Amino acid sequence: IRGNAAQGDGIYKSVDAGKTWKNIGLKDSRAIGKLIIHPTNPDIVFVAALGHPYGPNPERGVFRTTDGGKSWQKVLFVDENTGAVDVTFDPHNPHILFAAMWQVRRQPWTLTSGGPGSGVYRSIDGGDTWKKLQGEGLPSPPYGKIGVAVAANSNRVYALIEAKQGGLYRSDDGGDTWRLINPDDRFTQRAWYYMHIVADPKDPNTVYILNVDFHRSTDGGYTFNKIKVPHGDNHGLWIDPLNTRRMIQTDDGGATVTFDGGEHWTPQNNQPTAQFYHVIADTRFPYYVYGAQQDNTTVAIASRGSEGNIDREDWYPVGGGEAGYIAPDPRDPLIVYAGDYQGNITRFDKHTGQLRNITVHPVLSDGRGAAVLDHRFQWTAPLLISPNDPNVVYHAGERIFKTTDAGTDWTAISPDLTRNDKSKQQPSGGPITIDDTGTEYYDTVFAVAESRLQKGLIWAGTDDGLIQLTRDGGKNWANITPADLPEWSKISQIDASPHDAGTAWIAVDRHANDDLKPYIYATTDYGKSWRKLVNGIPDGSFVRAVREDPQRKGLLFAGTETGVFVSKDAGQHWESLQLNLPTVPVHDLVVKDNDLLLATHGRAFWILDDISPLREATDQSAKADFWLYKPATALRVHTPSEPPSLTTGENPPAGAILYAYTKTKPKEAKLDILDGRGKLIRSYSSDTDIRPEEQLDPEDEKPKKQLELKAGLNRLVWDLRYEGPPHVHDYYLYEYEQGSKGPLALPGQYQARLTVDGHTLTAPIEVKLDPRVDVPEADLEKQFALLIDIRDQLTRVYGLANQVIDLRKQIADVKKRVDPAKSKPLLVEAQALDERLGALQDKLINLKVRANEDSLKFGLGVDGNLADLAMIAGGDADTVPTTASVEQFGKLKTEVDGYANRWSSIVSSDVLKLQATAAQENFRLLIVNEPAPVPQSTGQ
Repeated sequence: IRGNAAQGDGIYKSVDAGKTWKNIGLKDSRAIGKLIIHPTNPDIVFVAALGHPYGPNPERGVFRTTDGGKSWQKVLFVDENTGAVDVTFDPHNPHILFAAMWQVRRQPWTLTSGGPGSGVYRSIDGGDTWKKLQGEGLPSPPYGKIGVAVAANSNRVYALIEAKQGGLYRSDDGGDTWRLINPDDRFTQRAWYYMHIVADPKDPNTVYILNVDFHRSTDGGYTFNKIKVPHGDNHGLWIDPLNTRRMIQTDDGGATVTFDGGEHWTPQNNQPTAQFYHVIADTRFPYYVYGAQQDNTTVAIASRGSEGNIDREDWYPVGGGEAGYIAPDPRDPLIVYAGDYQGNITRFDKHTGQLRNITVHPVLSDGRGAAVLDHRFQWTAPLLISPNDPNVVYHAGERIFKTTDAGTDWTAISPDLTRNDKSKQQPSGGPITIDDTGTEYYDTVFAVAESRLQKGLIWAGTDDGLIQLTRDGGKNWANITPADLPEWSKISQIDASPHDAGTAWIAVDRHANDDLKPYIYATTDYGKSWRKLVNGIPDGSFVRAVREDPQRKGLLFAGTETGVFVSKDAGQHWESLQLNLPTVPVHDLVVKDNDLLLATHGRAFWILDDISPLREATDQSAKADFWLYKPATALRVHTPSEPPSLTTGENPPAGAILYAYTKTKPKEAKLDILDGRGKLIRSYSSDTDIRPEEQLDPEDEKPKKQLELKAGLNRLVWDLRYEGPPHVHDYYLYEYEQGSKGPLALPGQYQARLTVDGHTLTAPIEVKLDPRVDVPEADLEKQFALLIDIRDQLTRVYGLANQVIDLRKQIADVKKRVDPAKSKPLLVEAQALDERLGALQDKLINLKVRANEDSLKFGLGVDGNLADLAMIAGGDADTVPTTASVEQFGKLKTEVDGYANRWSSIVSSDVLKLQATAAQENFRLLIVNEPAPVPQSTGQ
């Protein structure tokens, strides 16, 4: 479990059912193979720690705690190159344990699995001492990765061993002697990546093997059947010890659960666990976000869904594969170039649904190593469209290739830009099992960026530590590598400054060199000199990506292993920008308009909706006790923003996003929205509760205020609506409630006025029309005028209704307080008046409506008809009102006029009469306010 950046990796413990976690040790182990808890004493825990796979380190082996994690003891250690990958108890005797040790090293150019350190170990004294098992029947060493499991009867032990004569081995005497049960290569293929074995807790003959596929044996391992699971590439399995038909299985698609022994499994599309390598956005509105997700499809997903959140219909694959970059055509985003490992590229045309393979060098390279190939392409080989010419597409292997005809022809525009060290281009995975997917292909161009300010100025970075530059489109190249850059570093990403052609920002990733420190380099003179800029980024947060804001020069964002950082001074100082982002590796990031987009490895895409405060941040704003930032342009869209579910993404806030900083929590606050003429059109107050139906979480018992400010930075959202009509207490229209809100503001200039504890600041707000909409301004003004008129009539209706309700409450109070025998005339008059008022009230509103579809049973008052008309006239479209809508409004206004006249008549006759009768009996109870005046229309 990953903690926060300060805690780091290690072992975590929760004592409140997972609500909070505490790091309890092994913070430097980095890779935990397995954790097991003593069956009767939860304070005893064993951990198989693989340690750093990228270099020798002492934090390898089996560790034990006997005090719940307060202290740890290393109980099994082989050497600095060998870690523990598996550990398990004898199910009937926890003093007996088995562990698997694995000698493994991963380097940028290879993975080596196996050596004299690997082996199976046994302890019979609770982990105090261990013995390496070299008994009869085990294969000849060297061993690679090993999985070990003890069957339900204790005597039977399974070991899945990577070796030249590898396979599934079984002991039926507790590990003293062994025999090969099943040599099937399906169980040991790609051993370093899979090869786990799990024994059934009840049946000694049932055992599971997890590899590319998911296998089960019910005859002690002699034969296996394949179990179909929602996704391939299987890595983990938990079996309920009380009900072995209930299992949780994990694979490269997520987690899945079965309740019937594997016949059926729960879906995996309810988990936002995608691992994205890169991120880019297109030019449409709403913009789409693109990325390739590990062991799954590429994705193009809308940044804003049309139904309140981002659902399954808002995304689709765009070709390519699980790795690589994606490049949507800026002229037509439905044309997409997408990469994959081993240099595969496709061109997808969503207009036709056709996918064309345009690979530069279509040669299958599995299992061969890169040294024998004509061209070397990394797992995530760069692919990009020129910012200066959309007809030009670049792709990088050991050199850079260019096409100007959509991939029919490719031309190399550079020589080999790498070190081309053949010793680092050999097949990976040995000495036992070759595993050559292209992941370890080395001496390749890993990062490419062309300046948008100077055509033909191209920066290139290699995974073997070189930075190259051409200023003439590839005719001439210069090695501009920083002198202090450590050798064999991976240039993870280059960002060509959008403000200065000679400036570039370089992210260097050396974690595969067993160096977890951050590295960011910058040049402002085309690489003649360099500066290292990492002040504020802690060790362990190694950097994969750095980007400069296209609008504010020197505003930088860095994606690291533990999250995202920001610099407001061109990299001189960095600070965390984590906010609510989980502690997760950020593999890439990009600024799109006013948003910051992140590609994470394990938590899918994230968007910071508005970076305006970072662009405006100055020494003055940083030192102020109270600051209101100038907001970004607000778009008038009809898309709502609703809380996401387990299977949906979250829409950006609908409206104008305002940011305010307060040094301390205010006692009082008020936000006023003014139109272009300075007229108040909307107001929010810290003293006013929002209505129950407006709360995002209906289960919140405590009413929320319209405006809630805390100490620090606050995000406020004006939904672009004018003030709505007043409401009647404990009454709303359910399905028609949207129509009782104020209308959306017209495109134009507005102003936010924020008052905090008597101090006031203002900020301009620009509202623009949805970029997809083309409608005459006069039509919008007619629509707005009608909606304002409807709102004003609703204001009349609810004003009348509130007075009617108030008067009826007073009459009911009179009835309770008078003596029926002495005040019969008063009661008769009161009853008659109440009946007339009730009849009028039912015409205005219907208080019987208490649920979503009650109107089908009880009908609605005139307020429901007005609200329905507002939804029809203003609903989800920017357009001139229909003639029928205008005519219907005229009828409804006439109807409201009639009710207002009826109320005036009641007040001038029946109420006065009742007051006179009450006065005769010394009652002065009925104080009736005059009807509220009809608001003057602010329509055009």
